[in-house]
Amino acid sequence: MVYSFSNISPQFILLLMISFPICSFSWPWTSSALPSCDLPIRLRTDPDAVTAASNDYGNLVHEAPAAVLYPSSIQEIVDLIKLSNNCSTPFTVAARGRGHSVRGQAMAGGGVVVEMAALSRNGGGIRVSWSPSLGYYADVGGEEMWADVLRVGLEHGLAPVSWTDYLYLTVGGTLSNAGISGQSFRHGPQISNVLELDVITVLGGLGQFGIITRARIVLQKAPTRAKWVRLIYNDFTMFTRDQEHLISTNINGPNYVEGSLITDQSPPNNWRSSFYSPSDQSKILSLLRSKQGLLYSIEVVKYYHDTNIDTIDQEVKLLVKDLNFIPGFVFNKDVSLVDFLTRVGSGRDKEEEKSSDRELETHPWLNLFLPKSSIMDFNDAVFVNVIRRHNHTSGPILFYPFNRQKWDDRMSAVTPDEDIFYTLGLLHTSRPHQSDVYDNLNSEILDCCEKADIDVKQYLPHYISKEDWMKHFGPKWDTFQERKTKFDPRMILSPGQRIFTSVMDYAHM
Repeated sequence: MVYSFSNISPQFILLLMISFPICSFSWPWTSSALPSCDLPIRLRTDPDAVTAASNDYGNLVHEAPAAVLYPSSIQEIVDLIKLSNNCSTPFTVAARGRGHSVRGQAMAGGGVVVEMAALSRNGGGIRVSWSPSLGYYADVGGEEMWADVLRVGLEHGLAPVSWTDYLYLTVGGTLSNAGISGQSFRHGPQISNVLELDVITVLGGLGQFGIITRARIVLQKAPTRAKWVRLIYNDFTMFTRDQEHLISTNINGPNYVEGSLITDQSPPNNWRSSFYSPSDQSKILSLLRSKQGLLYSIEVVKYYHDTNIDTIDQEVKLLVKDLNFIPGFVFNKDVSLVDFLTRVGSGRDKEEEKSSDRELETHPWLNLFLPKSSIMDFNDAVFVNVIRRHNHTSGPILFYPFNRQKWDDRMSAVTPDEDIFYTLGLLHTSRPHQSDVYDNLNSEILDCCEKADIDVKQYLPHYISKEDWMKHFGPKWDTFQERKTKFDPRMILSPGQRIFTSVMDYAHM
């Protein structure tokens, strides 16, 4: 059963349940036992399907499902959940988009993984429309990638307003986790820009209450180009003050603001973007050596149309003229909107990589939210005394602010209770035998925050114990648990999050 909800508050959590009579199937399944269940849907148990669903981008957790569903229709997903409810001991179900989780969040060990991308093979998953009351919008299947939403929107001269930095992620996947990037200070996370949703059974945070099958996304007239500026700082106070100034500029302000760190192991150019010319990179690295191996950078983008091409340079000049970057360390590019939004790799290129190459990398990421009031202590405790001292981070280090008024307490995402809060993204890449080094670094950072009484919250959280989840959700825990108990009482959905699954079930990991 699929439910459609119109004119919803963007962050409103919709809670419904499908109830079915109980019959007797044995559990746990084995692949050989699956055919005896007389399934109304086609489940794959071959090694290729199971192996693909047992891994993700993080390459840190490997949980084999009993079977994998490659749905040809939404009804097949409904039938799968009905089947689980009809078992005396239900099996778990996890929706998998493009496999970009980093800690097994989209896995279902011993259960069934739904490969949502299979739905996109039928085509027609993105439809652009207009109405007098809503304006322009796109109805998009939860399995579709944001890169394709951009492509189809631009065919009509339109585009969404809130993005992630990497567009080869599914709509359902990012909306389940809010969806953030440098546009979020202005437009809020991606979920704040949704008018309507279709869900199977229920909807809520972290995929715990349902599977998103369609989203009605706000569209606006698309700009054609982007003025892309990067500014270099050696003073953390100025770096954060200027970011906060930029996100508070309402008239002729920027469209995108993201701060980051530059270290020996997180150089100016990295896999997220090759922005700097060789000569500019040499200039920055020379400065980095003179500043004890730690610099800060602000990335500012101003979109424009052909109609204001004669004034955009002056607009950007006014935007940065009172900022406190190091003189002579401002760098500019003028690129198409598509080139800017797709600057972080190509998902299709990644998909064409040999599996043996992917197996050589792990991604032990750490993503945090922290209050503005604690950023100076955080800089001293973490950036200076951990990251610079260890000097073995191996990927981009993002650090930029949001306006909390663009978020909503009804969301399951947990944010600091201050008007401005920051996100940290430590996007490590390592060899599998080195992943413990970065996990230990992440643990040291969290320990430093606890000792300094810095109230950080994990974004894309990863915890093992129920106590840690309770601490993470804080006052939201009781509501979150009540919703799970009421609307998914048999604990079918999203076991990979490990929120409502016994730790004993994962002892073999």
